[in-house]
Amino acid sequence: SVDLRPTFRRIVRNGSTEQFSATPYIYSLLNCLVCMWYALPFVSYGVVLVATVNTIGAAFQLAYTAVFIAYADAKKRLKVSVLLAGVFCVFGLIVYVSMALFDHKPRRTFVGYLSVASLIFMFASPLSIINLVIRTKSVEYMPFYLSLSMSLMSMSFFAYGALLDDFFIYVPNGIGTVLGVMQLLLYAYYSRKGSRDEARRPLLVTHT
Repeated sequence: SVDLRPTFRRIVRNGSTEQFSATPYIYSLLNCLVCMWYALPFVSYGVVLVATVNTIGAAFQLAYTAVFIAYADAKKRLKVSVLLAGVFCVFGLIVYVSMALFDHKPRRTFVGYLSVASLIFMFASPLSIINLVIRTKSVEYMPFYLSLSMSLMSMSFFAYGALLDDFFIYVPNGIGTVLGVMQLLLYAYYSRKGSRDEARRPLLVTHT
């Protein structure tokens, strides 16, 4: 896995979330919970790897979100706390509805489509900061490590889903691969552009 700690080290060091967004981590948490539920024997058989990875992923995303809440200003803290509560309410509702209203086979289909939707939202969530990147012409607040880790994860699970011939795994992860590559290309473009602009600046400015 890719280390996401640099962003949070900076938040802790500066005592502020600055212009970083918690949205990608909130979406990632919801996605991990939904995909974990899909992979458990209550819903699917033979995808233990998906359950294991998403259980660990949910724990990490929850920890990252807790750090964000701890260092955010009052307005952001309230917003993220409400979103976090919403994630657990939505997940609880999904578990209840899938168990109460569906037998095993239709339950797998129901939760499978929800996991597809949550995966696509998760892969697209870092795009929410693209407007800031384009406006400021800076990738300072773009979650590079999150985008990179999701790209690598989506490529791996696309291959895994294809081997299992599981539509609900390979389709969203194929889309995630495309979105991840788009984000990394954007990061590379603005990083290089920023480096060129920095190189053009005079090393010494004199005033006469």
